[in-house]
Amino acid sequence: MVHAVIDPQLRPSLADMAYLSLRDRLLTLEIRPGDPLNDEALARELGFGRTPVREALKRLEMDRLVVTYSRRGTFATPVEVTDLAYISEIRAQLEPLAAARAARVASPAARRQLTSLLGQVRTFDASKATVRETLRFDAEMHRGIYAAAGNPHLEDALVRYDNLATRIWCLVMDRLPGLAGHLHEHVALLRAVVDGQEQRAAELAALHVEGFETAVRAALFAV
Repeated sequence: MVHAVIDPQLRPSLADMAYLSLRDRLLTLEIRPGDPLNDEALARELGFGRTPVREALKRLEMDRLVVTYSRRGTFATPVEVTDLAYISEIRAQLEPLAAARAARVASPAARRQLTSLLGQVRTFDASKATVRETLRFDAEMHRGIYAAAGNPHLEDALVRYDNLATRIWCLVMDRLPGLAGHLHEHVALLRAVVDGQEQRAAELAALHVEGFETAVRAALFAV
């Protein structure tokens, strides 16, 4: 992704819309790892021209969600088990940093937004939501904290790694117990950020990443 998020106040371009549509399908594994991606076929399917789709695919390649091989074409990036450790190693450092920074520097408007998310997560019923709705809500909470941290470079990096972690999560979601519990872990984290508790926010973010890796690893290697 070239930028961490697309500004909701700006009218999205066709390339933005193509990017978001393809990104969601890649994250939820609707487009399976290793699937070929033909720009002409995607353009027909999405109702866009080939140029916006090509631009979207270039951005997705920067996100490591697709890979292009000379003379072979473009494919959805494989999901490798070894990626979990690499991604978690980076997120274990950056997620606490972002949470602590957000607790310290978040604007009043950002704190109001996080407070609103806090109320929503308390009432969110994962058992009645679709996979895409669950993932979108989880991403919204993470991105709210990243944005509140006020460091666009940190935000950009975290969005990319959160996307990669989401693909692994989707790979084992049907084997993960307590999905609602995973989402509700954000309550204490959001509360700590809103209340300006830097150390607690950092500790909870670290525990969240650790718990995610432990749960996914157990599901991956379950007999």
